[in-house]
Amino acid sequence: MPQPLLHDLVSTVLAPASALSGADGQIRQTGVQGLFRADRRVLSLARLLVDGREPEAVQYVPAGAGRTRFVSLARWLGDPGADPTVRVTRVRELTPDGMRERLELASTAAGPVTATVTVELACDFAAIEDVKSGRATTPPAPAAAPGADRLAWRSDGLRVTATGPGARASAAGTPTLAWDVALPPRGRAALEWSLAVEDPAAVVVAAAAPLEWGQVRVAADDRRITRLVERSLADLRSLRLAEPAAPGDTFLGAGVPWFLTLFGRDSIWAARMLLPLGTRLAAGTLRVLARRQGARLDPATGEAPGKIMHELRREAFPLGESGRRLPAAYYGTIDATPLWISLLHDAWRWGLPEPEVAALLPHLEAALGWLAGPADPDGDGFVEYVDTSGHGLANQGWKDSGDAVRFHHGGQAEPPIALAEVQGYAHRAALDAAALLDAFGRPGADRWRAHAAALNERFRAAFWVDGEHGPFPALALDRDKRPVDALTSNAGHLLGTGLLTPGESARVAALLAGPGLAEGYGLRTMSARDEGFSPLSYHCGSIWPHDTAIVLAALAREGFAAEAAGLAEGLLAAAESFGYRLPELYGGDARDPAGGPVPYPAACRPQAWSAAAALTVAHAALGLYPDVPGRRVLLRPLTGAPLGALRAEGLRVAGREVAVSVGHDGRAAVTGLPEGLLVHTDE
Repeated sequence: MPQPLLHDLVSTVLAPASALSGADGQIRQTGVQGLFRADRRVLSLARLLVDGREPEAVQYVPAGAGRTRFVSLARWLGDPGADPTVRVTRVRELTPDGMRERLELASTAAGPVTATVTVELACDFAAIEDVKSGRATTPPAPAAAPGADRLAWRSDGLRVTATGPGARASAAGTPTLAWDVALPPRGRAALEWSLAVEDPAAVVVAAAAPLEWGQVRVAADDRRITRLVERSLADLRSLRLAEPAAPGDTFLGAGVPWFLTLFGRDSIWAARMLLPLGTRLAAGTLRVLARRQGARLDPATGEAPGKIMHELRREAFPLGESGRRLPAAYYGTIDATPLWISLLHDAWRWGLPEPEVAALLPHLEAALGWLAGPADPDGDGFVEYVDTSGHGLANQGWKDSGDAVRFHHGGQAEPPIALAEVQGYAHRAALDAAALLDAFGRPGADRWRAHAAALNERFRAAFWVDGEHGPFPALALDRDKRPVDALTSNAGHLLGTGLLTPGESARVAALLAGPGLAEGYGLRTMSARDEGFSPLSYHCGSIWPHDTAIVLAALAREGFAAEAAGLAEGLLAAAESFGYRLPELYGGDARDPAGGPVPYPAACRPQAWSAAAALTVAHAALGLYPDVPGRRVLLRPLTGAPLGALRAEGLRVAGREVAVSVGHDGRAAVTGLPEGLLVHTDE
């Protein structure tokens, strides 16, 4: 069965909980609607009735992290006439252990109004993986009424309790909480009910640490940037998670509803993109993943010594219709380990305190051990993957759907597969590790610089192809070491890794800005000129905001301002269309002046790295690149200020709050830097 659609649902999120409802606020027993907490649906029905009827919805408004306000009308109550006189406002707020709702009836009627307000509730305890598969047919669990105003459900150690002060609770039939309300003329009444969840088996919990960033303020000529950053920061705040044994180490859950848990690659990229807001989130993410770093060879889980994990669940997770099930702790990712190394390096450059960096160096050395060994099973010098378990992911880069790695003429590559961008990540990781090893007086730096140099030569000989696009880096090498010759966004991830010469970077930048990849609302995952292209393919033609942001940031840093600005404009146009909450992905159709991007109907919203993309757009325009250990800061904004004047306050370098501004003339200034850091305008 196909997975349920998400694009028209309203999500309210405060990790590890997420509530998905219709635009009217009603949670109905259909599809993916419900309240989920730590991979379990703990509420499958929450239907508000007034006198046995559903109010008519007129508005919903996001009201900050974990809060949504729904407004509806009870037009059968109050004064006769065309104007409604009884309004029903429903404020949903998630809490660390569940959810609460405040219900307000407000009357402008000339006479008194009486009504019975009822909330119908049900709980089916469905696993998120069953809901995602479309096979969640679990009947509601039986309810008990342990108190006059209370309902309760139990299953396998999970306990859910609903309480409505002043309500009458009934567990018979459809469980309900009910109140009798009497409003005087022009009066109002407020009611409240809450849901509490006890879940001792949860593998993720709410973050206990204070918010990892301060008050961030962005002012811009282009108000779309301001609105996008504001909304994205609220979403990012709602995605903060921790492990039960270390609630002070925060990481970001990947996305709602399917991926609200620890994902190595996603959590790393999100933390890396948020480094301009400070290093505390990066530090928490690094430590969480270091504690779960691979220690043994296990083909069943993909674990290997030094390897960074991919995904953490409370139980095995099925992969659609394939029949495969990922283990609860799964290591099937080829890129999380080099990305972990570079996150540690970049956090150090942004000012992560040296004792915290030093504590993670043994894990760095273990990760290098993986790169030098298990990452290259056939010894050809490239990092590659193959699922030997038979039940894991067939593709293990960020484009991990089964058909993601395709030739120009549409055929699929067979593993083992060496992805282009992963070689770039590995090259950058080797150089980043060498810098850290040198700085902290540990051996091995020369070995890893030599490793990077050899990889550079091998890559140029094996990956570059020449076709109808002209010369470009292939997407991958297949099992026969043939270049997979589709033109994809993966090539953009090579920028800034050191694996391209200046001339090669210019060639890649031109292709990225060309019509095959960049005529939509951002960067297509695959060129429209390739036969595998489809605008609503998950990885072969759609647009992912994080992918676009990573590439535009690299373009900006490498000096390709026009190309970066074009991608940024695409993202901002998409953000406006999606109410400034960028989804996981959307359609890769060409830009339509009369419309907006087509939603990908099963996309997660919010998604951590999509929300973080907002900060990447602003950061790329500002061009602040600190090197705290080197006592210098590079200030290189986008040439000519193509996005207009921009100012950001609340950024952090070495724990100090700084402000950066770019004027209409393209000149940049920074204030608040720690003493001793010198500002440069060139490398």
